[in-house]
Amino acid sequence: MDTSALAQGRFRARRAARGSVTEGAARAGLAARGVIYLLVGALALQIAFGDTGEQADRGGALAELAQQPFGAVLLWALGIGLVGMALWRLSEALFGSVGQDGRSARKRLLATVRFAFYVFVAYSVLSFATSRDQSGGGSSDRQSRDATARALELPGGQWLVGAAGIAIVAAGVWIGVRAVLRKYHDKLRLGQLSHRTRQLVDVTGVAGGAARGLVFAVAGVFAVRAAVDYEPDRAKGLDDTLRSFADTPLGPWLLVCVAAGLVLFGVFSFAMARWRRV
Repeated sequence: MDTSALAQGRFRARRAARGSVTEGAARAGLAARGVIYLLVGALALQIAFGDTGEQADRGGALAELAQQPFGAVLLWALGIGLVGMALWRLSEALFGSVGQDGRSARKRLLATVRFAFYVFVAYSVLSFATSRDQSGGGSSDRQSRDATARALELPGGQWLVGAAGIAIVAAGVWIGVRAVLRKYHDKLRLGQLSHRTRQLVDVTGVAGGAARGLVFAVAGVFAVRAAVDYEPDRAKGLDDTLRSFADTPLGPWLLVCVAAGLVLFGVFSFAMARWRRV
């Protein structure tokens, strides 16, 4: 038997196996992300109507999930799904992602940042599942204030916090604009979607992505204010950022719209788990 042909066959088999594992990890991770956004959006809706004192952030979502039947199993499934998301992003950083420029340095760097983020999120979820600490590892608001206070104490801390805030604002605008322009079409298997399904996916993708981008941008604005005023308490996590929408002249209805958008983004994540090209 030709040795080179045998070696090539083994390489293709390993690549196919790696592809199957990566695809499964990606789809599990996208579904886990969908669960979190659904819960956060639902909690924010309850806050808008004054029906809950829970935190509308990851910690609140985990606490809500823990109270459900088979809560421990659900938490572990969620954590494992997020580990899958992290592994998928790691594979993109190492081997490149789908698309013409999937192997570019910019895409690999973005995948690396996403990998680090999902490692942190998966760790927090699994830690919660292990300890069942109802604080969820601390609210996002307190974590944001503590991190801002530590950063402000560093040499040039105001500039660091300000730059981070501007980067978060830019990320929020980027997320929102890409959603409105439907850039996610590049990653979907559109041929597998009926016209009706594609319309529904677009509703969730555009509205959900725009709401998600708005939340990021507003959180970044609060970080910039904290840097300018040298006041860590001005930095806000997800919960306080969402609650700030209710303090606008539009009252709780703006929060209702944003919260509904986050629920739609959760549904969109499920659609991506089903039809995304990996």
